[in-house]
Amino acid sequence: MEPVIIAGAGPAGLALALALAGQGVPGVVLDEGSGTGEIRPARTVVLRTDTIALVRRLGCTTLGDEGAPWTAWRTVRRRQDGNRLVFGSEPGAAGPSPLHLPQHALTRGLREAAALHPLVRLVTGSRIDALRQDTDGVEVHTRPADADSQGVTGSETEGTWWRGSYLVGCDGARSTVRKLLEIRFPGRTAVERHAVAALRTELPWPGEALLHRRPPWPGAGEEVIARPLPDGMWRLDWLLPPRGDLVTPDSLLARVRHTLAGWCEGTTPPYELLDTGVHTTHHRLALRWRVGRAFLAGDAAHLLGAIGTQGVEEGLRDAENLAWKLTLAVHQGASEALLDSYQAERRSAVAARLRAADQSLPVLRGNTALRVRLPGAARSHEALLTDGHLGRGPLGAPPGYARSPLAPPSAPSATLVATEPGAPVEDVQVTAPDGSTVPLRDRLGRGRLLVLLIAPGTGIWDRRHWLTAGVMPRLAAAVSALPTRAELLVAETYPGAPAHTVLLVRPDGHLAAAFSGVRPAELYSAADAVRGGAPQSAVSSKAEARAGAVPASD
Repeated sequence: MEPVIIAGAGPAGLALALALAGQGVPGVVLDEGSGTGEIRPARTVVLRTDTIALVRRLGCTTLGDEGAPWTAWRTVRRRQDGNRLVFGSEPGAAGPSPLHLPQHALTRGLREAAALHPLVRLVTGSRIDALRQDTDGVEVHTRPADADSQGVTGSETEGTWWRGSYLVGCDGARSTVRKLLEIRFPGRTAVERHAVAALRTELPWPGEALLHRRPPWPGAGEEVIARPLPDGMWRLDWLLPPRGDLVTPDSLLARVRHTLAGWCEGTTPPYELLDTGVHTTHHRLALRWRVGRAFLAGDAAHLLGAIGTQGVEEGLRDAENLAWKLTLAVHQGASEALLDSYQAERRSAVAARLRAADQSLPVLRGNTALRVRLPGAARSHEALLTDGHLGRGPLGAPPGYARSPLAPPSAPSATLVATEPGAPVEDVQVTAPDGSTVPLRDRLGRGRLLVLLIAPGTGIWDRRHWLTAGVMPRLAAAVSALPTRAELLVAETYPGAPAHTVLLVRPDGHLAAAFSGVRPAELYSAADAVRGGAPQSAVSSKAEARAGAVPASD
């Protein structure tokens, strides 16, 4: 089996390699760097519930020790406290907390998991400089990444040619793969600028993230955000004017001292400055995400980050979406519709995120006088920023694929549950084929559909009874007859689902369809739609068989 070639060993590339390996598909990760990674405490990522579950499923072990959940999110305007959202599962709580960690910790955890997996090969110091495709695979040529700096010259045949079934460019904003595919990358430059500092100190609200708008001390600017990290560390972000002066080390230190003093009753507490920088956000979206057997993902496909949106998180979602489709293509063959659906789903989702940010930016960052005079403006601004930072609404919520080309056709027995078709399913407890009770998300990422029967009372039955009782034998037979691999699960309840509802869930955890009862023909039709119809090879074979069956003319 030829591997999938992945260019780039950032979070998106490593996550894709691990997701493919978990489904039995080998991968070669071509890393232009040395494999060590730069330690930058001020460069952090925020993960939400779906991406936290994905990264843990992939074997990343750094989330627990080096990631910090928040106990609450609070807002302040000038000196006046605003909303305070407490995270948790209790009634009235804001739901699960995001997880905040340095990006180098996330990358290291994924790399360590990849290094341990027998189906993942990590190749460092390899720079791609050519690629070519044919109907059966793709080839890329690499040279040592330091060849140019060492003055190495030679023909293109020097170096190494790699052959794989598919190529995915996860090689960042300046993607070589994207350039070799001649894909345009339009968008906006310098949408937002922030001065950033990572430091260790004590603040009056331990474990809570803070959005402070228009703080009343010198040099603070329009907005300051403080987000906790483990071991008493914090990341602080100051919004900068779009075309302001350069941020000097002295001016940044002054911001740190004034901000800490403003939050600590006028006295700057002791602090240890760990890292600083200026972060400039760009918004760009590649026009195409697929050319034949080559794909783009992560920063190679999109750049975003304004108003709390998370580019790394979207790259992880790219990896999860593409992995199950390439798995199906490698193991069983895939239709063009299935491969094209990656761009249709993920590009549309990121475009919607960028559109929401672009629509919010004039409201949040436009004319100051207008923003102050609009009734309720301050509260609406805080709500927009809160949505972006907490992963809610158009700015941050996990995407749904209701308009996906893989959406099943309408069926007579289709029913509605609390999850809309195309949206991520709820992480309910399910009974697996081996009799164990596990969260539904633990069964994702295995390259197969999930068929979930809602059957109240089964949790207290012996598994030997319910597997042969009621509708189970008929449903089990229907699942075994589906056109692609599927696993049958049972749950006591699911939000909005009456007893005997059958849910069809995609390998990436998005709801494909829900049926009122066991409907084998409709379930088959929905599963066939999710796989994008018959693989191209099967369609060609049938056409050839039909052609061969035509009697020759006299």
